[in-house]
Amino acid sequence: MSPNVLALLPEIILTLTGVFIMLAEPLLPVGQTRKPLGWLAILGTLAAGLASWYQLGFGTVHGYFGTIQVDAFSVFFHLLISAIVLVTLLSSLDYFEGHATHAGEYFALTLFGAVGMMLMTCSVELLMVFVGLEISSISTYIMAGFRKGQASATESSIKYFLLGSFATAFFLYGIALAFGSTGSTRIDAISLGLSTTATPTLALLALALIIIGIGFKVSAAPFHVWTPDVYQGAPAPVVGLMSTAPKAAAFAVLLRILFAGFPSYEPRWAGLIWIIAVLSMTIGNLGALMQRDVKRMLAYSSIAHAGYLLVAYTAFPADGIASACFYTAAYAAMNVGAFTVITQIGGYDERARTIEDYTGLALKRPLLAAVLGFFLLSLIGIPFTGGFFGKFYVFSAALHAGNVWLAVIGLLNSGIACFYYLRLLAALYSRPHTQNDRLDSVAPVSIPAAIALTFTAVATLLLGIAPNRVLGLAQKSADVTVQSHPTQAAQDTTTSTVR
Repeated sequence: MSPNVLALLPEIILTLTGVFIMLAEPLLPVGQTRKPLGWLAILGTLAAGLASWYQLGFGTVHGYFGTIQVDAFSVFFHLLISAIVLVTLLSSLDYFEGHATHAGEYFALTLFGAVGMMLMTCSVELLMVFVGLEISSISTYIMAGFRKGQASATESSIKYFLLGSFATAFFLYGIALAFGSTGSTRIDAISLGLSTTATPTLALLALALIIIGIGFKVSAAPFHVWTPDVYQGAPAPVVGLMSTAPKAAAFAVLLRILFAGFPSYEPRWAGLIWIIAVLSMTIGNLGALMQRDVKRMLAYSSIAHAGYLLVAYTAFPADGIASACFYTAAYAAMNVGAFTVITQIGGYDERARTIEDYTGLALKRPLLAAVLGFFLLSLIGIPFTGGFFGKFYVFSAALHAGNVWLAVIGLLNSGIACFYYLRLLAALYSRPHTQNDRLDSVAPVSIPAAIALTFTAVATLLLGIAPNRVLGLAQKSADVTVQSHPTQAAQDTTTSTVR
């Protein structure tokens, strides 16, 4: 097999599947179900995941003149993105039934968005990262406003597009300045060029602009203002996707850029990441305390979790990369699972929006309430869940690097988060004071949605009680990234990694 084909095998599979769905959708009669196209998208996603696992056996693969690098690091995020997309598609099969006339476009856009996210994680050339970022962003801009009859959905899409365009401009200007200061846009060449650059201030400005652009994509404070409104207006399954998969891809890019592209500037960017992490955790949790709308509450929660994850970036390279990879997987499992439950309860019209609308859910749908409660406990960080081990791993890495105060602030914010998560959990098991008719029309959970919920719940549980497999792959990802840069490898020989 050609190295170029092998390097982009998952992306090729997803692209061909998405194109076939787009060609087949207009051929189906108006009013006929689009579920077969959804099942085709699911099969394509499974094939892409298997292709990513297949790539793992080839070690490091370079393609397209060295702009694409497939290794354990990129395979980790390819598998994670494939899993998120799979759950999203399973939970969406019945969501648009009878409402959207072009549901096939939704399935194709989901695959095209995944192509961009995967391309971001395996690119070692900033211009290729930009291409992947645009492919991912354009798909999610459209999907955010897919409920065309809802004014809030249109508002969500427009806000996301406008602010996303500004963030993309920052990222692109950062790439241009990085080229001006180092003479290259390849991440490894940038690392070498920093030692001889005559304009270190320009390189520092380039890094700041890149961090701003990526900070928007991961909804980190103070670049988070779009998040609550977009999450509130977008369809629930789309929010589950866009709160996890694009953020995972953006965090992967940030890991490569900081630890591989700008390792010599760590004393400068570590302080900036420290501040962004504290702002994200604090603003996210305090903002969530004020929310009664469940989707807005989880939007602020995602801002806080971006802060928790950024704590890992202040640790030693091997510790930071491994803990960030693991936390990304744990957060994806519990958050996409929570939004899958919200999708089943609210439906296309989103009948249940506020915390009060969820009151007494356990009396009518005890299984859904139990699953949602489990995801909420994991988001808090209760032991024996993926959320607990993810936070433990991240804060341990910060302590190992000497960032005691950052870990303390993170723990205090985790305590604050208990209030709004437990408020929703208490509502699930409370008896409503008045008749709550919103829960009477909750449809039975379909088999695909049940598979998605089971998958996310089991993943969240296993990441808390048996994390060794994922932890091993995360550690391997960190080792590959660190070993490919001798200066970092030499620095890490004096430290032991958190296992």
